[in-house]
Amino acid sequence: MNINALSGREVARRTVHMLGLDETAIDVSAPEAICSSLRRAASFLCPATPRELVDAVMEVLGPLDDSSSIARGQLATQLDLLVAIGDLVELPNRRDRGSRRLYLAPPSYVAKAPARYLLLGVRPDGVPLLDEPVGADVRHEGHVRSIELDATTGPVRLRAAGLHEISIDDWRRQPSVASASAIVRGMRQRLDWAAQSGSISDLTILDPESSVLHYRGRWRSPTDGDCGDYVARRPQAYGADLWCTVRVESGLPRALIDLPTDDPAVSACDEAWRLQAAIDAARGRPQLVRIRSAGGAPGSRTLDLFGPVPGWAQRYLELVGVPGPRARDALITYRVPLWAIGELTEFFTDMLWMHVNDEGGVA
Repeated sequence: MNINALSGREVARRTVHMLGLDETAIDVSAPEAICSSLRRAASFLCPATPRELVDAVMEVLGPLDDSSSIARGQLATQLDLLVAIGDLVELPNRRDRGSRRLYLAPPSYVAKAPARYLLLGVRPDGVPLLDEPVGADVRHEGHVRSIELDATTGPVRLRAAGLHEISIDDWRRQPSVASASAIVRGMRQRLDWAAQSGSISDLTILDPESSVLHYRGRWRSPTDGDCGDYVARRPQAYGADLWCTVRVESGLPRALIDLPTDDPAVSACDEAWRLQAAIDAARGRPQLVRIRSAGGAPGSRTLDLFGPVPGWAQRYLELVGVPGPRARDALITYRVPLWAIGELTEFFTDMLWMHVNDEGGVA
């Protein structure tokens, strides 16, 4: 028996192929490969914590990345996108009150447009969402999977493959329109009635004084000069850090409320990110949406986000746009059609109080 040594590059290439992707066009560090690997890990490990899934994928993909471009933060960002779009579901852990775990969402589809369907969910044990020959036509773009089928027979074929349809109204379900000041006022009233929190080790807060253009750099530990109400995260014995709001006085936590506050089925990070958008807007420093030329894509524009948005906003974007190569200074980038610009502008200003910077220019 002959044993051949494989280079790291060849192993990476074969890994991408095993994930069902085109190894000639997609690198192991590309979002498509990372998301496919996260889905595969989830299919074997869920229910699991986000940290467990990130650890598992980091252990597999990290050694294969010659450029060392795969980082834990990148994996965590892509995992958040999979939860937002509905491939995975975050729910409370029944055995450990306060903690939350990720579960597999059932195989589903959403009719994005006639003959175009978003594919959602993960089957257990590494089973592909769609078998051949239908599965060969699945398109991977960033964290999104889609397929184009005949408008008449497409739904029939998808249902025959075991996928159930999610209506656009159900998939796009979002909170009521409210002012930023009302959201912030509601948080403050809850903290007014909250019990004393006591000391919280390794607490981190989202600094409202820091630039809205650098999301990861906004997180820090409280300092002696901090006074106010903050979006925060606190560690737990097992699993990912918990999302919460905290009242800080002279750098010390005085009151704390874990998120979500009302509906346990709502993602904690969704509530936290909307609350932070309200805090930023109320302080006169709203978060930013940038719209610019799409280069070689006629009839389209490019939309950049510099911080994460709630899952319901993410799903809205999936309906009108397509994930694109991330701009160097952005967290998320989409290619959107010209006709959707006005609608998107209204959506982000009404629901998340964001400032839209339209740089002009049409491809």
